[in-house]
Amino acid sequence: MYIFLSMLAVTDLGLSIATMPTTLGIFFLNSREISLDACFAQLFFIHSLTFIESSVLLLMAFDRFVAISNPLRYASILTLPRITKMGLVFVLRGVAVIFPLPFLLKRFRYCQANVLSHSYCLHQEVMKMACSDIRVNSIYGLFVTVSTVTLDLLLILLSYVMILKTVLNIASHAESVRALSTCVSHLSAVLLFYISGIGLSIVQRFGNSSSPLLQILMGYIYLLVPPMMNPIVYSVKSKHLRARIIRAFKK
Repeated sequence: MYIFLSMLAVTDLGLSIATMPTTLGIFFLNSREISLDACFAQLFFIHSLTFIESSVLLLMAFDRFVAISNPLRYASILTLPRITKMGLVFVLRGVAVIFPLPFLLKRFRYCQANVLSHSYCLHQEVMKMACSDIRVNSIYGLFVTVSTVTLDLLLILLSYVMILKTVLNIASHAESVRALSTCVSHLSAVLLFYISGIGLSIVQRFGNSSSPLLQILMGYIYLLVPPMMNPIVYSVKSKHLRARIIRAFKK
């Protein structure tokens, strides 16, 4: 569990670092411009890390399922080499599916108002500023979303269905509650990540008549709130993490 939690922390840190140059440039340096190549590089890292975080949440759901359904075999199933292989596969998946996007965007001609709604670059927003036919990008973007984030979410839901099925077969009510309580932190992280992502997608696709302030707010919530809240969620529920944090501050 702590290895997966470390993966989540590294991914959240990467997302924050990827958005930091342009965000800090606006608030502290009053710089509101970004070159096209830098924009493509930023959206590559943001989307790759977003898909990797979705994969990490899926791995954490699998971790909870194994811990509840096969507690005696937990250490033998989730060995360090197996965890490493699963992590590498999902990292490669996140990078591979996003790798073509900067090249697909670079072939476009941009003649519209090059003004972003957020302080960072996203594929769906940069794509709309092109004066060329963007059907290939739209289809590929939809395919990538369905084959990664949507698939991960469905598998997470399936994992929790199987967890509930296992918990309902436990005779003791106290043991059932204790088993479900180990999933609270992960469920909170899942809700923070997917609800903010779905909200941003809805605003971008159907919110043309909505206030620009709403789009800006949803953009910040999507990339900044989950990385900020995940450490709080896990430290509140985990006594070991809470004790280590308190000890670190006392030093």
